[in-house]
Amino acid sequence: MTENQDIHRLAYEDREFTLIGTAHVSKESADLVGLVIEQEKPDTVCVELCQARYQSITQKKQWQNTDLIKVIKEKKASLLLLNLMLASYQRRIGRKLGIKPGEEFLRAIQAAEAVGASIHLADRDIRITLSRAWRLMGLWTKMKLLYQFLASVWEVDTIRQEEIEEMKKRDVLESLLSELGKSLPELHRILIDERDQYLAHKIRNAPGKRIIAVVGAGHVPGIQSYWEKPIDMASLEMMPPRGKSFNLFKWILPVLIVGLIVVGFLTAGRVAAADMIRWWIVAKATLAGLGAALAFGHPLTILSAVIAAPFTPFNPMIKVGFIAGLVEAVLGKPKVKDFENLLDDISSLKGFWRNKITRILLVVALTNTGSAVGTFVAFSLMVKALT
Repeated sequence: MTENQDIHRLAYEDREFTLIGTAHVSKESADLVGLVIEQEKPDTVCVELCQARYQSITQKKQWQNTDLIKVIKEKKASLLLLNLMLASYQRRIGRKLGIKPGEEFLRAIQAAEAVGASIHLADRDIRITLSRAWRLMGLWTKMKLLYQFLASVWEVDTIRQEEIEEMKKRDVLESLLSELGKSLPELHRILIDERDQYLAHKIRNAPGKRIIAVVGAGHVPGIQSYWEKPIDMASLEMMPPRGKSFNLFKWILPVLIVGLIVVGFLTAGRVAAADMIRWWIVAKATLAGLGAALAFGHPLTILSAVIAAPFTPFNPMIKVGFIAGLVEAVLGKPKVKDFENLLDDISSLKGFWRNKITRILLVVALTNTGSAVGTFVAFSLMVKALT
């Protein structure tokens, strides 16, 4: 076939590789993928997917197997929420352009099966990528991300054609996090550079003599640059630990609270100490409860957040969002239709709050955010009570 500018030929040892750089929201790219695989009949087709993303586009009912209680207990609610935010963003863009998200990868899988080629998943687990990005963000950056997502929901319908053409060149992760990347350059390394290395290694180690790899066009230059270089896969697959300062702060916080109250009692008297305790309880309870309310949590969920928020800091292993999320999951247990409608519901802001699955995740995230803000507010009021 006539060579296309999106087709790139590589070699490694005695094997032949063909990279197809695709636009993630382009019907033309999906058609090109199907045509190349059909004509060249490779031994293996690599796709820029991990196991979780592969299941999301090939198994329509995969969400029905989600154990939300387990997700909350393992403290992965925020990661699942971020994953759904990305899916929502990509789905809305795809709907505007008349193409399903991941259509080029689905076409590659179907074409590979048709010619008898093996399918090789080449991307890093999205949970590792998101975890590495999430741990890099502070509270303020995470709040900016939530705001950016909410803004993107409204902006998709007014996006201009030239902006769409630019978005075709970028990964969906990069598109949604691009603004944050300007103030946090390390995000680009995690989302793009690390994945370029990962993709290069997985593709060149795929089985077979003739391999076709379907990847986003934005990854092609990076894959080519790392093609002959040694890559440390162990470091790329490592789930990052929380920062030492964060873990230390969790254990120091209870001491600071008690110490501040004791200082208040010794220097300003019983009334000042009582005021400090009152400000701590009011600030934590009010803002955590407000977070649960903004997520449209059940009244008992909001009440649980209000009651638990002033006390959870004294047990660093438990967050108030964990308690509120479990209460919401028990009281508003998702039904089959919530799982069936999940991908459609996350395509709109209203649906994000209406669906019981995403509402539970929002309860966890917004309650924890409210509680964290409440900590800073409470400290400032407590210090003020000393003067």
